[in-house]
Amino acid sequence: MELRSARDLDAVQQLKQAHQAITGEIGKVIIGQHQVIDEMLISLLSRGHSLLVGVPGLAKTLLISTLARVLDLQFKRIQFTPDLMPSDITGTEVIEGETGGGRKAFKYVKGPIFANIVLADEINRTPPKTQSALLQAMQEHEVSAAGVTYKLDEPFFVLATQNPIEQEGTYPLPEAQLDRFMFNLWVDYPSEAEEVEIVTTTTSAYHADLKVILKAADIIALQDLVRRVPVAENVISYAVQLARKTRPGHDSAPKFIKEWITWGAGPRASQYLILGAKTRAILDGRPTPDIADVRALAKPVLRHRLVANFNAEAEGVTTSQIIDRLIAEQEG
Repeated sequence: MELRSARDLDAVQQLKQAHQAITGEIGKVIIGQHQVIDEMLISLLSRGHSLLVGVPGLAKTLLISTLARVLDLQFKRIQFTPDLMPSDITGTEVIEGETGGGRKAFKYVKGPIFANIVLADEINRTPPKTQSALLQAMQEHEVSAAGVTYKLDEPFFVLATQNPIEQEGTYPLPEAQLDRFMFNLWVDYPSEAEEVEIVTTTTSAYHADLKVILKAADIIALQDLVRRVPVAENVISYAVQLARKTRPGHDSAPKFIKEWITWGAGPRASQYLILGAKTRAILDGRPTPDIADVRALAKPVLRHRLVANFNAEAEGVTTSQIIDRLIAEQEG
């Protein structure tokens, strides 16, 4: 299926207008962070999930809750701690009062995972068993308890945060679990002008009046629209080659990849590069993506999928720098 119908092409133009409106509404509360906002929207409409990395105090929670308000989606925040149990996320069975027959009965009480947008705050502070409960729900969009399967509400979007500076007492996500996240988003410090504006608005009586731009049913329809977006063969070929060149054992891998990388990106990276490129194109009002869309999303898709070795660490080379060099050579 492709975007051949007039209705689909109209939907692309309407989405472009909605994208501008969403950005404008979020801008009433969040100063700057335009790239992160766009990448969060791309991830949501691609049916992906995102990992946000940034130091405390950069308004990550406020950004996500504002996005949920503008899209009229139910938002839940889970603070991950070392004593958090899987049932604290997925829900638990409790004993109810006496039934008509004079007996007590079990009732399933849904956990905070039953929301449209779930913020898993500091996911690396909880043990692997609890991390796995969240990651399974992310993959399957369902939760099982006492032999019964409960479907999660759609759309279902998980944003997990990690603090890059406090690593003591944490449980870093293994590479295989990091691969479940479509994007790794870096929330950076604001510019001086942005910080002045942040301090001015947050220390005054200003209160933003937010309008709802899209609802859950609209988002589900747009997620379906993304799948119908056609992609040229050369764009798919570029994305696949880019992912394959990150693998040190592959024949086409450049010398610097073999020197600095232990493990490269798997096929899921190629899939997310194309899904992200499709979504980026229609958010911009274009009916099909090009290679520039793939390049623009290479860092958030690839940087958490590349495992740098000791040589890279010793030379102070980051995965972002490796991706930049890979794209530069691919262009050449």
